[in-house]
Amino acid sequence: MNPQTQAPAGETVGAVPAPRLSTLDRLLPVWILAAMALGLVLGRLVPGIADVLNSVKIGSVSLPIAVGLLVMMYPVLAKVRYNETGRVVSDRRLMVTSLLINWVLAPAFMFALAWLFLPDLPEYRTGLIIVGLARCIAMVLIWNDLACGDREAAAVLVAINSVFQVLAFGALGWFYLQVLPSWLGLTTTSAEFSVWAIMASVLVFLGIPLAAGFLTRILGERARGREWYEHTLLPKIGPWALYGLLFTIVILFALQGDTIVSEPWNVARIALPLLVYFIVVFSLSLLAGRALRLGYPRATTLAFTAAGNNFELAIAVAIGTFGVTSGQALAGVVGPLIEVPVLVALVYVALWARRHLFPEDPAPVGGPPAVRPAADQGV
Repeated sequence: MNPQTQAPAGETVGAVPAPRLSTLDRLLPVWILAAMALGLVLGRLVPGIADVLNSVKIGSVSLPIAVGLLVMMYPVLAKVRYNETGRVVSDRRLMVTSLLINWVLAPAFMFALAWLFLPDLPEYRTGLIIVGLARCIAMVLIWNDLACGDREAAAVLVAINSVFQVLAFGALGWFYLQVLPSWLGLTTTSAEFSVWAIMASVLVFLGIPLAAGFLTRILGERARGREWYEHTLLPKIGPWALYGLLFTIVILFALQGDTIVSEPWNVARIALPLLVYFIVVFSLSLLAGRALRLGYPRATTLAFTAAGNNFELAIAVAIGTFGVTSGQALAGVVGPLIEVPVLVALVYVALWARRHLFPEDPAPVGGPPAVRPAADQGV
């Protein structure tokens, strides 16, 4: 996204010319579909590629995936204006609504979907419930940025989700896998969650890029000023977020290509409740943000932070608790395979909603992914 490239004469967003989109942004869905296809082909045609990719891990996550995630998240977190996060924390409507959706309503909804769609498949059902408990702390930053959500709000909500994951994930797992099923007369599942696995996920996939992004902004602005930082440096590092995303997608699909092709029915059984979950949680959260008059940027951030899930943590917990070949692990793996294309589509839904549901904050001319006015962007 290049703020220096201007739109044709006459195309404006208020008084600010709307920038043209780069080829990378304009054709993002094409690149993502191509990355998914490439990963599937590599997974099927290159013998032993999954073993090679899994030979080195950070916790229970493949090193190449970890590298892709860190590269993906760093530019987004370098764009955040950290001195403006105080206004986000003071927005009680946003804070309370986010906590309610993320830690009460969304896990309960996933629990209901898991039992509704998979009553006869306890392993997959348990895996889905674990996915529902792992609130997003990584890719949500990409989706939020593409949809022109509030970056500072996203950084704050992701940090809050991280703290709650460490404190509440184990207790919620016990509640949804043992206590609540027992109350309802359903089958219970015994599972122990490693607090270390949860903390490692938070520290690696949020802590490292957050620290790097924060230091980059502080040192960059101190050395050359905000104008240079946001209009010279960020345009150079910004595209690496999407490069990291595409690389991560290729690796994910390469690791699971054989499973996807060899077990299509099982994948479809898991995918359907996930599809319902992402669409319903996103839509209702966006409408809740509109009803609370949060404005488009924060309503969008609320919706993406509610709909996304921390698949790194879900996979790590499922593998560590039930084994790498378990149905629970398969459910965790299918999560991001469905989440990536669905949430990319929801970026476009959000931009459509910006024009139709938030008329006071219209989308920039030029089509999705939207680009912020030069005075407010940094990409």
